[in-house]
Amino acid sequence: MDLLRFTTAGSVDDGKSTLIGRLLYDSKSIFEDQLEAVEESSRKRGDEHVNLALLTDGLKAEREQGITIDVAYRYFATPKRKFIIADTPGHIQYTRNMVTGASTANLAIILIDARKGVIEQTKRHSFIANLLRIQHLVVAINKMDLVDYSEEVYDKIVEDYRAMASRLGNIVDITFIPISALNGDNVVDKSENMPWYQGPALLYHLEHVYIGGEENHVDARFPVQWVIRPMSDDWHDFRGYAGRVAGGVFKPGDRVTVLPSGFSTRVKAIHSPDGEKEEAYAPQSVCITLEDEIDISRGDMLVKDNNPPRVEQDIEAMICWFSSKPMPHRAKLVLRHTTRETKAVVQEVKYHVDINTLHKVEGPETFAMNDIGRISLRTAVPLIHDSYSRNRQTGSFILIDPGTNETVGAGMIV
Repeated sequence: MDLLRFTTAGSVDDGKSTLIGRLLYDSKSIFEDQLEAVEESSRKRGDEHVNLALLTDGLKAEREQGITIDVAYRYFATPKRKFIIADTPGHIQYTRNMVTGASTANLAIILIDARKGVIEQTKRHSFIANLLRIQHLVVAINKMDLVDYSEEVYDKIVEDYRAMASRLGNIVDITFIPISALNGDNVVDKSENMPWYQGPALLYHLEHVYIGGEENHVDARFPVQWVIRPMSDDWHDFRGYAGRVAGGVFKPGDRVTVLPSGFSTRVKAIHSPDGEKEEAYAPQSVCITLEDEIDISRGDMLVKDNNPPRVEQDIEAMICWFSSKPMPHRAKLVLRHTTRETKAVVQEVKYHVDINTLHKVEGPETFAMNDIGRISLRTAVPLIHDSYSRNRQTGSFILIDPGTNETVGAGMIV
């Protein structure tokens, strides 16, 4: 079975956590003791219904306020597919958490309250999904039970959202589903309350959406994580390079170049926990052995000569600033990219993005928490990279404060 990673996004009280709780509950993916604990918590809170949102909102502050603060990950599976869910907050001050949860997602569920329609937070989360190149969107129009399951309300929201989404370039697939997370309409089972809706239930769509074309299988990229050199008689002369394939396909006999040194050799064999493989492709984790002895260490990358990556010290990137402290002028930071870590300095702040209007705002030379914008960086050693639009693995990085070791930003190379 393949794996689908998806994230939820929406404004406060749109029902993100309730939707995930309903998915887990109706698909029989929670244990009895978990359900009993949620029922007990719901009774103590005085809730009229079993509050399924408590399945993901585990922090004490989240349960007290009835909001999501941190990203919660949940795992479940059906006979068709395995899933990892990232439940992200809706508050504007937690934009950084939404970026974190969405950074590895194949699909995003944007929730809209049927009573409110498309609002600023809807635009904000759609922009972030577009920025992070999440190609598949499900627009779940929730709380249909509070608008009498009205087809007219649904059609108006679909029209408004399509008008807004026409300005987003990376999203290739948008599916609209009217739901009631509280009552379970169109979540796992088709709703009898909305006979006018002819599309799939949410879980059916999640099971069948095609995500196989998202990995870059053209540009061969293998960042080396670790050099395997066993000290044993059985593997006396073994030297393998372990890592996760970030793009392309590698086969024994392929000619590869080691960057940044530029030496070339051929792939001797590809090893995995299941034995030797005939080929390796993204996102498999393997160990590659080479025909020639070359000095290779963590942070180097094996590539093929067709479509090589760029090797540069000057980087242009879009970033989201995570830290509560503003970014200093010409900030000196540590940049972590694939398996390489280097010092970097911010040369220039190009512009901020007003994610309510999607307009560029020039002028500010710093970033506050949750700000998104474009910067130019210079690194101490060259980065072996692609643009984020071409490869999400080799085109992304994080920024770290060298003094506190805090992750202060995430970036996408343009």
